[in-house]
Amino acid sequence: MTATAWTLIITALLLATFSLGIALALWRRLRSHKQSHYALINVLRNEIQAMTSSSIGMGKRLVDVEQRLNVTSEKQLELENRDPGVLAYNQAARLMEMGADVDDLVKNCGIGRPEAELMALLHKELQSNDALGHDR
Repeated sequence: MTATAWTLIITALLLATFSLGIALALWRRLRSHKQSHYALINVLRNEIQAMTSSSIGMGKRLVDVEQRLNVTSEKQLELENRDPGVLAYNQAARLMEMGADVDDLVKNCGIGRPEAELMALLHKELQSNDALGHDR
């Protein structure tokens, strides 16, 4: 073999060794990145699981509160419907807010004229206080 052939062989071996070194370094770096990515994925998975668990707990609490509110609303309606006098006065108050006069209250709510006149005076007083900016 000639010197040129040996030079080419040595150059090829050095180039192969250098390429192998670079490939090994890149492989180690890739393995390190892979491990760090897996660790990050596990951290994120745990955080998502914690958030999901807390969201489920909050959802259950909201459902419980909603059920209690519904029960309370039903009980309030029952109480309002038990006493017909209260129902008549509630209806009269709503009619006053819509602009009904004393005669309308007497006809539609079944309350006496004195009560209707008293409600009308009270309603006018509250409206004048609201217009002046006073609190009720």
